Amino acid sequence: MEEERANQICFGEDVDLIKMQFTDLSGQSKMVEMPCSQAEKAFKEGYAINRFALGGLKREGVAGSSVPEYLTDKSEGEELYLRPDPGTYEILPWDSGQENVARVICSVCNPDGTPSWTDSRNILNETICRAEEAGLCVSFDFQCEFYLFHTDDEGRPTTVTHEVAGYYDAGPIDLAESVRRDMICSLEEAGIGVESTHHGLTPGQHCFLLPERYGTDAGDCLQTFKSAVKRIAKRHGLHATFMPKPNMSGDGSGLHIGVLIRGKDGKTDRETASHFRAGVLSHLRDMMIFTNPMINSYKRLAAERTMVFQPEFPAAVWEKGDDKAVRLIEYKDGTCAVQVLFPDPSANPYLALTAVLAAGLDGIEKKMVSENKEDGPLFPDTLGVLLREFPDNRFARDTFGEKFCRMYGEVKREEWNRFCSFVTDWEIQEYLYRS
Repeated sequence: MEEERANQICFGEDVDLIKMQFTDLSGQSKMVEMPCSQAEKAFKEGYAINRFALGGLKREGVAGSSVPEYLTDKSEGEELYLRPDPGTYEILPWDSGQENVARVICSVCNPDGTPSWTDSRNILNETICRAEEAGLCVSFDFQCEFYLFHTDDEGRPTTVTHEVAGYYDAGPIDLAESVRRDMICSLEEAGIGVESTHHGLTPGQHCFLLPERYGTDAGDCLQTFKSAVKRIAKRHGLHATFMPKPNMSGDGSGLHIGVLIRGKDGKTDRETASHFRAGVLSHLRDMMIFTNPMINSYKRLAAERTMVFQPEFPAAVWEKGDDKAVRLIEYKDGTCAVQVLFPDPSANPYLALTAVLAAGLDGIEKKMVSENKEDGPLFPDTLGVLLREFPDNRFARDTFGEKFCRMYGEVKREEWNRFCSFVTDWEIQEYLYRS
């Protein structure tokens, strides 16, 4: 069946170019583009890429500090292979012009065809399989926020917006209404359904609700959505950013993840959802390096910082209760779901979903019960705090594997060290004159 689908892609569609897409460690979309005539071989044999394309894997002899041995494992070689998943084939209207361009998402494999430990999509798939083995079917839906900003004369992004629209405002005050409409139509044409969209809380911010998707398909959908939004915004002369807190005056951008856990009978129940929620809360701090991976992420989650405007997260501790971080929802039809509200859209979708799912499954397996926390902040002040704790993060190693965590930790530490040594505009403004 898979070979038949591959043949249909290569020969049965009016397509000029095919993008073989994969995702790197930090969540960036990567791709190899080829004419349709070359795709048949790639589908049959895979397509070789250098493993350094996944990020976090350094070459020996690079400038700077010595490279840890586990990042230069000669026994693995430098070559990995892209294995296309024919079920993800889709023509991309935002990429197509004079040529028709299609996309197929790939798994990253070792030369012998086994999944690579560097492939975040495969890590999610393994966690989905773990849920299935427990007799559970897990689906995800999303509420994803982002900002649209103007670009300068050279096409570089700024943090400037000319609009003054607010929550749920419509045109003409909402200057980007037509841009969002273009996004909806293009996504629908590509098979990425949109439940609804509206203007965000502050000028320049926008919100999309994406309907329920099962398993790995949910990660694929969210990754495609983010790529499409950026491409279509650029077509309108704008820059779309999923940065969690791009300016001081605006609301932070969140990624609210809805989780529906169904049993073999296809139904949800409150007890299972409650255990899932308790598992997420129990491992909340352990998973945040994956769900909120940027230094900037913690500007959005700032607690007790009264100078920061962030109505999404009231000052103090989420209104002194963890229901603002992870909610148990019961719909009118009796369906129970868990809403995870603290992640942000800068996260690698596959890693974020893996973390949430693994934590929830642990809660179900151990029948955890949650209690609202009334004292102390839920979240760390900075990414640096989590990095200090990361070597002892047993949840991360059990979920993602020892080798992946060491690689991921190395990347985030390098990012943190660069930040700590960087002189910011705030420091110049605050200290230059009076020091």
